[in-house]
Amino acid sequence: MQSQEFYIRQATETDARGPYNLEQLISLAETGFVTPETLYYDTISECWAVIDDTPDMKTAIFPEATKLNRESHTMRLPISAGDMHAAAAGRTDDAKDKASIEIEASRAAAIGRWAVVLMLVLSAAGEARPAVDAIRSMNPAKLMGFPLAALGAVDLLLAILIGLGNVSLYPFIRFRAALGLGLFGIIFYLHGAHLSLLAMLVGSAGLYFCTVSVNLWPAIISAFVGVAGISCVAWRLSSQ
Repeated sequence: MQSQEFYIRQATETDARGPYNLEQLISLAETGFVTPETLYYDTISECWAVIDDTPDMKTAIFPEATKLNRESHTMRLPISAGDMHAAAAGRTDDAKDKASIEIEASRAAAIGRWAVVLMLVLSAAGEARPAVDAIRSMNPAKLMGFPLAALGAVDLLLAILIGLGNVSLYPFIRFRAALGLGLFGIIFYLHGAHLSLLAMLVGSAGLYFCTVSVNLWPAIISAFVGVAGISCVAWRLSSQ
C-alpha cells in the first residue's frame, strides 16, 4: 500500500485529484482535506471506494481515529455557541487554513489537467501535420511512411479523455512523457537539433510534473514551461 497511488474526490464532485501516495493522503487527512467520507480510486483494483468503508485504508489514513473517539469525552474543551457558528462559517483559523489548502489543491489540479490537455493537443498537431495529405487520402501505404501520425492519434485521444476528467490515466501520461523524451530526444540528437532537444526535455518535464503537482505555483510553472517546450517541438515537427 505504501507504494500505491490513489486519486481522491468528494461524493459531490466529478473531478478527481491526485495521484497521491499513502503518506500524502495521511498529511491531507491531518489538514482536513481528506475525511473518512472521501472517495478514493485504487489504481490496482481500478474502482472507487469510500475510505470509511475500507478498514485497511481507514486504519492507515486515520490510525488514531478510534482512540480519539474513545477518549474525546475526557479531552473535549467547552465550546461556545459563538465558536460553533464561527466554525460553520469558516471563520476560525483552522477552518480557514483547511479551506485555503483545499482551494489551492483544486486550482492546481485544474491547471495541471488543462495544461496536460493543451500539451497533448499541440503534440498531436505537430506529429500529424507532416502526414496531412496521407491522412486525407486514407491510403494505408502512404500512412505507413508517417509513423508519428499514429502517436499523434494516441495523443489526441488522451487529450480528449483527460479533458473529460479521466485523470486515472495520469500514470500513462507520465509514461508518455518519458517515451516522448526518449524517442524525440534521439531523433533531435542525431540531427544535431540541440535547441529542439532542450525544448523536448523541458516540455516532457512540464508534462510529467503537471500530473503530480498539488500546489498552485509548481502547477503554474509546470504548465508554463511544459506548454512552451511542447509548442517548440510541435513547430519543429510540423515544419519538417
